[in-house]
Amino acid sequence: MVTPPPPPPPQKIQHVIVVFQENRTPDNLFQDPKLIQAGADIVQSGLNSKGQNIPLTPISLAGTYDLSHSHDSFIAMYDGGKMDGADKVQVLCKGMPNCPPPNPQFKYITQSEVQPYFALAETYTFGDRMFQSNQGPSFPAHQFIISGTSAPSAPGDPLSNWFAADNPAGIPLAGQNTGCTAPPQESVLLIDPAGAESPAYPCYDHPTLTDLLDTKGISWRYYTPTAGLLWTGPNAIQHICGPNNPPPNATACVGSDWVNNVVINQKQVLTDITGGQLPSVSWVIPDGASSDHAGLGDQGLGPSWVASIVNAVGTSPYWANTAIIITWDDWGGWYDHVAPKIINSYEYGFRVPLIVVSPYAKAGYISKVTHDFGSILKYIETVFSLPTVSPGYADTVADDLSDCFDYTQTPLVFKTIPAQVDAKHFLDDKTPPTDPDDD
Repeated sequence: MVTPPPPPPPQKIQHVIVVFQENRTPDNLFQDPKLIQAGADIVQSGLNSKGQNIPLTPISLAGTYDLSHSHDSFIAMYDGGKMDGADKVQVLCKGMPNCPPPNPQFKYITQSEVQPYFALAETYTFGDRMFQSNQGPSFPAHQFIISGTSAPSAPGDPLSNWFAADNPAGIPLAGQNTGCTAPPQESVLLIDPAGAESPAYPCYDHPTLTDLLDTKGISWRYYTPTAGLLWTGPNAIQHICGPNNPPPNATACVGSDWVNNVVINQKQVLTDITGGQLPSVSWVIPDGASSDHAGLGDQGLGPSWVASIVNAVGTSPYWANTAIIITWDDWGGWYDHVAPKIINSYEYGFRVPLIVVSPYAKAGYISKVTHDFGSILKYIETVFSLPTVSPGYADTVADDLSDCFDYTQTPLVFKTIPAQVDAKHFLDDKTPPTDPDDD
């Protein structure tokens, strides 16, 4: 049995930033010749349900269409582990002309549009065995990234073995005002370990990683553009939200954790870094224009947005003791060739990219260790000497990303990541944040 490396000494890592982008797979986003030559498991074609080998062809990051990434779409694409059902994933054109193009699920993003991502992956650590914890879309993924589960209730409760399986539904534009302040008609499909399904109101309460941070007095913030957004995970956790009326009749989150730690302005992370106000643990959620989410108002600025955060840290005193973990919340319906390990009816989902940036990240390293969102929680728990969130949650069985770091190496010297636009662009942009019309 190989003995795992010791956790980082307290002085080595004092800040962790989790940057959570949207809806991409390694095969779709990282057609990087340098990474592939270095051994990254990225392919240029894939099988469809007819047994045909379909070449991946280029498409813009902004794109003109979206793909379904529901739980049912996962089942269709996974196809019992054959990974040949991507062509059965529904295409969402929403009135776009000349849509869809041929083989719309079998696409990759041109290098010029994602060069900042390539530069980060080539310079630091890239994980090609990172899987989303859930077999579905954004709403449950954003529950997993703060707690290691999307269960509606705490262990011991009759519903504690169920998972939120999909995005909100039941009303028009469900997901733009969700969680514990959602309208009474809104629901999210729940699924149990055996696959039974039932809709339920999307206000949950179970242990979270933020509870552990609070107990130990470790500062945290969740930076997000909109309070009711389905990407804003804390709004669906009742003890974080602190709704102003008993759900489903609440209209606002007013709890102390919400008021003190949930920042309804994702761009504030940039000024908190430059102003010396960065908390120990941060989750950073993009708005629609910078999210990498296909087709829904995305302007292709995700690589610049992520680079602006990394550059802000890299050119500040925080660089010396910070780890930035960049990943994507789900696969977005795009083709990927690696079958995930299936634990139950909802764990685990498809691959998503992973980049680990730190002066102690292994340089030019490709991690082949299996990771999932629980690994990010476990890493934070390891850094700050915390227990796991709760028995059976994703962090209890995940690794802690230890293979991505070398705390004995000479700290890497930061070099600015070139990007299309810089932090000033985002800080000066007064355009209201866009929310996803996410399907």
